[in-house]
Amino acid sequence: MADAAKVEEPLPWIDKAGNGAKRVAALLLGLGPEVAANVFRQMSELEVRQIALGARELKRMGPSAISESLNTFIGSMQEAGVDVLGGDAMFRKMAGELMAPEAVKRTFDATPPSHQPEELLGIVATADAESLAMILNREQPQTIALVLSSLTAERAALVMDRLPLAMRPQIVRRMAVVEAVAPEVLREVRLALTGELQSLVSEGMRKVDGRVAALEILRRSPAAQQTEILAAIERDEPNLANDLRSKLFTFEDLTRLSDRDLQSLMKDLDMKQVTVALKGGSPEVKEKFLKNMSSRAAELLEDDLSAMGPVKLSDVEAAQAEIAKVAIEAAEKGRITIVRPTDKML
Repeated sequence: MADAAKVEEPLPWIDKAGNGAKRVAALLLGLGPEVAANVFRQMSELEVRQIALGARELKRMGPSAISESLNTFIGSMQEAGVDVLGGDAMFRKMAGELMAPEAVKRTFDATPPSHQPEELLGIVATADAESLAMILNREQPQTIALVLSSLTAERAALVMDRLPLAMRPQIVRRMAVVEAVAPEVLREVRLALTGELQSLVSEGMRKVDGRVAALEILRRSPAAQQTEILAAIERDEPNLANDLRSKLFTFEDLTRLSDRDLQSLMKDLDMKQVTVALKGGSPEVKEKFLKNMSSRAAELLEDDLSAMGPVKLSDVEAAQAEIAKVAIEAAEKGRITIVRPTDKML
């Protein structure tokens, strides 16, 4: 009974006459059901109950009560001296927590959105994968890499599947170093491949992430093809090959190892390094390790994680990369089996 009485206790923003509840109810009625529902999700049950009481009181008082409550609300806001410039800064900060910096700038500074490389390629980007592969098959690897880097990773992978195997190492190598594309280059490619230009290309550089697309293509390739492509790249650019190879299997991918393989791998790992890596790992990878350790070892690991203070992100990433490297080496020696997302298991 004491708890029930506590629930009915008025909230600080509601006076004895319930005017605060009526004003909030009137405001939400004016904003509509969708906005009201989103506001309710941020409130406690007690707050929603108080607003419901305010809505009943508005109904009893008649239609004029809503406009009177809204006018009172507006008057109180004016008396509070709301700072418009401060409001803009507040909204900008809130948006920055939910949106990308470029999107925030477009929204608040009326900056026109920049066109994406895929859009600038026009019908080249919308052609079916088979037709686009037939056209690109006659082009130089650097041209193919430019086009594929400007497409989505999934679409680029579909086109790559239809290109000759002998061309793929050169294409992937060039894609992996593409960072920016000048609009005039895209225009030339578009003209060369389609014979017509549908829109003018705006000035400025266009960012593309060819490395992400290259990795997606490699991930979709059988293990033998991955090894062949990376070996060909390694002959000319060993650092690039190592970077691509390390990103094909990450620390988080350890969750897909069998329990037996992870137990075997842990014999080669430095548990201090594992602790640092798990500091920035997902709950799933942490649970995977704990499940494959003895009760005593798992307890010690959890104690070490709890006692560990803040760790540099670079240290966590280095530890995770080293463990992934050990896993790759173990797989190459046939001691464990790496299961990729695209692998079908029986």
